[in-house]
Amino acid sequence: MATNTMKKRTSLLLFSRLLVMTCSLLNLRAATDFDVVVYGGTAGGVMTAIAAARNGARTALLEPRAQIGGMVAGGLSGTDVGKREVIGGLALEFYYRAGRAYGLERHQQEIAWMPEPKVAAALFRSMLQEAGVTLLEHHRLQEKTGVHKTGSRITEVVMENGATIKGRVFADASYEGDLMAQAGVSYTYGRESSAQYGESLAGVRAFTPSHQFSIDLPARDESGRVYPEISTTPRGQPGSGDRRIQAYNFRVIATQDPANRLPWAKPAGYDPKRYALLARYLQAMTSYLGRPLQLNEISLLRVIPNGKVDLNNRGAFSTDYIGGSYGYPEGSYAERERIWADHAGYQQGFYYFLATDPRVPAPLQTEINQYGLAKDEFPHNDHWPDQLYIREGRRMIGVFVATQKDLQTDRTKDDAIGMGSYNSDSHNVQRFINDQGFVENEGDVQVAVQPYQIPFGILVPRKNESTNLLVPVCFSASHIAYSSLRMEPQYMILGHAAGIAAAAAARADIDVQATNVAALKQQLQRESAIFERGLTFQETALTLIRARYRAPTPTGPRGYERIAPK
Repeated sequence: MATNTMKKRTSLLLFSRLLVMTCSLLNLRAATDFDVVVYGGTAGGVMTAIAAARNGARTALLEPRAQIGGMVAGGLSGTDVGKREVIGGLALEFYYRAGRAYGLERHQQEIAWMPEPKVAAALFRSMLQEAGVTLLEHHRLQEKTGVHKTGSRITEVVMENGATIKGRVFADASYEGDLMAQAGVSYTYGRESSAQYGESLAGVRAFTPSHQFSIDLPARDESGRVYPEISTTPRGQPGSGDRRIQAYNFRVIATQDPANRLPWAKPAGYDPKRYALLARYLQAMTSYLGRPLQLNEISLLRVIPNGKVDLNNRGAFSTDYIGGSYGYPEGSYAERERIWADHAGYQQGFYYFLATDPRVPAPLQTEINQYGLAKDEFPHNDHWPDQLYIREGRRMIGVFVATQKDLQTDRTKDDAIGMGSYNSDSHNVQRFINDQGFVENEGDVQVAVQPYQIPFGILVPRKNESTNLLVPVCFSASHIAYSSLRMEPQYMILGHAAGIAAAAAARADIDVQATNVAALKQQLQRESAIFERGLTFQETALTLIRARYRAPTPTGPRGYERIAPK
């Protein structure tokens, strides 16, 4: 009797263990098998994932690190909005929610275009959670061998941590485009020649008027040595293409509030000789202007809420690490980490030099020392931004390649999914020695555009390369077209469209190239997208968004002041 009881108990125990193992396997399958898999937690990636989930897809967002929101939550608070009335959809919803977080209804306002990084990060995470997106942080694609395909379809991606994530449709929303590249999709990087697409702004620039040295400054010191931060490589022929990349930097969040301010710290390996050209430039400009340069003339100040500023590049020698980005698009993970650290060292040294070096004019030094890193931003990263501003990396060569004409003369599209309006804006690409022996910057482009429609075709690879991939960040555009389309609100607009299209393709089991664009546009309009410029169109979009948020405004951060556009 006892033996039978033992047998029954043993059988029951084995059955229970088998049941647990089966449930675990089922849970594992449920956790790693999705309708839509989005790689890259940029703002564009977040919106891709949210849009897919809201449209019924089981969606995962894979973030290589833990930086949700990309540059929007990484220091770029002075949002590059262009014409505000063309920003709709999930992008508009995000900035509307930022307005609610700041309690802007007290000022009879609704939209906060310049949220602090910590507020933006919290909003992105809330929106992901509300949409039911599975967020998997510290999931970086296995280098070189992380994408598995059958024919033209991606079947799964493998992470460095060993996780294997299956999906029906994938989206690469990273700044780097690693999933796209590993999937065998055609791409480029650098600058096309002016002849390739007939673009007058393309290639090496004959003359770069913006962010340029206003005076002739020798490229060599008194002993004949070339100053640091100047390339000895020839500029190249005007209009010719190259593989050089526009400059990156960090968008630093600083404050004058003594209670929230940290002094500018001396970075590891700091060498003041690295900034010898900057010292000479500051001294020469003092003589040229009859006064020292002000902080806002060498590091653009954008006022954001709660006594903070977003510091960006401005002028001939500033926070842009010109020439330091060339190896990033195609670099290994180790090489990119080195480039990332080198940028941080350069820019931290830039501010420390201004704050401490005796060659800096006293009024400017006094002014920089009135600022410092904000204690309440990026506490996990010593208060330094945790996202490098990768202004441009790889660019897909897809079904449709946007070029200069699509910003200037051919501005309407049958497959429009949203709008753009920001200038063609490329930062400097190189600092070289000109024929007269003076230092010169090259590559900056600042050309105004009228609002234009963004075509769906820039999101889609060629069919023979991949039929279940969408690319809303490293999308298909020339360097010149990308220089306008690369703004964070447009990444969000593109991500919104990509998410709806991905969900539809997964549901219908069709290729992304077969997307019913008319149906996509209708769904985007139902979700507050804008296809025509005009305040009435944005008011219609806001009406749809307000309907989603009729609950009382939650208590949130205060102190926002409306900022006049610059």
